[in-house]
Amino acid sequence: MIVGLTGGIASGKTLVAECFAERGVTVLDTDVIAREVVAAGSPGLGQIRDAFGDAVLAEDGSLDRGRLRSQVFADPEARRRLEAITHPLIRRELECRAAAAGGGYQIHVIPLLVEAGLQDQVDRVLLVDCPETLQISRLRARDGETQQSAHRILAAQASREDRRSVADDILLNAGDRSVLTEAVATLDRTYRRLSAAGEYGSPGLRLP
Repeated sequence: MIVGLTGGIASGKTLVAECFAERGVTVLDTDVIAREVVAAGSPGLGQIRDAFGDAVLAEDGSLDRGRLRSQVFADPEARRRLEAITHPLIRRELECRAAAAGGGYQIHVIPLLVEAGLQDQVDRVLLVDCPETLQISRLRARDGETQQSAHRILAAQASREDRRSVADDILLNAGDRSVLTEAVATLDRTYRRLSAAGEYGSPGLRLP
């Protein structure tokens, strides 16, 4: 059973994924894979350089993510060009790693699951949810974004409502680690039971 874990930027996806991994669940993170398929010297980085020019490269020849991000968030067409390069590379690598890992169920962290229309490619969608005001405060504290740039980043992503509309399970992350850990434990028990029974489409959970 493949569970697609998604959520807006700074919603807490990485923390939730870590909680699943601590319970022995196979977790494959497309953000990690995305960095690897465009590493210095990779064919993926070569395609990005061809599409966006040398300006998106750092002095050491690696990808300057800050410069690239500023381009794609400001230009929807640029974002589509980038996704046309990276999504197929990420998808192929994800499929290879999932087949090699096996297990009763896996967590696939896919931040842009809704934006890319990938909900039909997984058996269940787990949304890590939080209010937009909390996302903005986390972005400002974590990444040094301004209020304006944080709003612009959120506007470039799927809305909270769009994500909730496709989610099977919703985990509210308001910042309490102990509550989050217990919620993941509940989900883990549920997913193990559903995967063993082949009941992937069972009614969803709303936690905590």
